[in-house]
Amino acid sequence: MLAIIGGSGLTTLSTLAVAHREIVRTPYGEPSAPLLFGQIAGGDVVFLARHGHGHTIPPHRVNYRANLSALKSRGAHAVVAVASVGGIRGHLPGDLVLPHQLVDYTYDRQHTFFDGGDRRVVHADFTHPYTPSLRAACLDAASKAGVAVGDGGVYAAVQGPRLETAAEIDRLDRDGATMVGMTGMPEAALARELDLPYASICVVVNHAAGRGDSTQAIAMEALVRTLESGMDKVRRLLEHLVPLVPPPVAAALGGGAP
Repeated sequence: MLAIIGGSGLTTLSTLAVAHREIVRTPYGEPSAPLLFGQIAGGDVVFLARHGHGHTIPPHRVNYRANLSALKSRGAHAVVAVASVGGIRGHLPGDLVLPHQLVDYTYDRQHTFFDGGDRRVVHADFTHPYTPSLRAACLDAASKAGVAVGDGGVYAAVQGPRLETAAEIDRLDRDGATMVGMTGMPEAALARELDLPYASICVVVNHAAGRGDSTQAIAMEALVRTLESGMDKVRRLLEHLVPLVPPPVAAALGGGAP
């Protein structure tokens, strides 16, 4: 079963025929929202709104461990996460991008399941944070849906909830980042610790601070409009993705739990 984590602009999934909802409690607390189980294009899917259904949970307060633990415990074999980002270099507002790398600038987040105590110490390999085969499936789905998607980019995960200064974006650019967002970590790392294949579909909703038409300030009204149109493309892509990642294939991409 494919898990879809929806971010800003995707707190509900209109293409999902919901069969039931489930409130899940985990050893790490409660996830952001009840899990929604159903089907898209005939394939089983579980959907989770990262920020809650009313979009009330800011990025630094998301219980990422509970979210990933809940999805894994209820049978998810792979995770596709949807997120909005600012474009630093090579990505324009309205673009969809599948990042292939990331840099983590977040702090004070519960970022691992292997937190000492009675758990063994595990150092999860994170060389390639996004599962290549799942990324390839997303690209294939985009082609079938007629949706243009950028193949590759470096996601800078920042703390939020405030947006960045122009100088901070310059720093991220020097570090090699091509886009900036607030929810990419520790979500990707936690998925890796659970052996859950993970890929991210990023919607570029604005030029990052100090770039393009965000030289003086970021126009929030334009951002919202771009986000809405971008999520329409994401929904079309997901309709074609679900049949490409049935449980047997997803299970072959990863499995097991710490």
